[in-house]
Amino acid sequence: MGSRLQGKVAVITGATSGIGEATARKFAAEGASVVIAGRSVERGEALAKELGERALFKAADVMREADIAALVDTAVQRFGRLDCMFNNAGGNTPGTLDDVTEAQVDYAMKLLFGSALFGIKHAARVMKGQGGGSIINNSSIAAHRLAQGAMLYSSAKAAVSHLTRLMGVQLGPDNIRVNSISPGAIATPIFWGGASTASEEVNAKRLAKLQQNLAHATPTPRAGLADDIANAALFLASDEGSFVNCHDLVVDGGRIWQFNERPREAAAG
Repeated sequence: MGSRLQGKVAVITGATSGIGEATARKFAAEGASVVIAGRSVERGEALAKELGERALFKAADVMREADIAALVDTAVQRFGRLDCMFNNAGGNTPGTLDDVTEAQVDYAMKLLFGSALFGIKHAARVMKGQGGGSIINNSSIAAHRLAQGAMLYSSAKAAVSHLTRLMGVQLGPDNIRVNSISPGAIATPIFWGGASTASEEVNAKRLAKLQQNLAHATPTPRAGLADDIANAALFLASDEGSFVNCHDLVVDGGRIWQFNERPREAAAG
């Protein structure tokens, strides 16, 4: 059991699978009290039970500001404060220029950009009163390079990275640090639509195949893992990152610079 987050309280959205789940486990292991947020009640409650009395699950839809506000309020009511807000929840957002619809634009911006914006808004209202905190947004290397992700996904993630810098400048005087993480080539269930109802054996096979495929997508000869992003979030949430603000931390094994190499088919059957 570590102590890098001893006494700190964190809210993590999208925490019932993938990067969010790995981060919840990492934060709890380092001494934090954690509010686990997500839409899967069964998975969320099981994870909170596993992590113990310093973990709490609260169902939330991050496309609703009221749900995000309730997450922050729950953290304060249960644990007394909020030291880290990890706006991690996201998902695939389809749409091409020829057939994009208003509904697709609204969905992408509310899911990817709005969730980060309102996460910052409601975390900041608590952190200002307690003397500071750390806000982390999950962006993507799709925010930085062309043809890396779908049109709406890339555009919304670019907005998240820019919002991070804007809010870091605005909130810095309140000792609130706002940073983002841009993952790339990370093997998580998002590649097949998120947490699956398939058996553990099926999901394990999917993940193994995905890791093999993604290992060819980066100069570093392996796929990225959810723990790689959780480790980055741990640094930004801890006192070790106390002078890091307005920064977008790319965690992708060098993928962002490998312009001419296209990954093998990443879909895991």
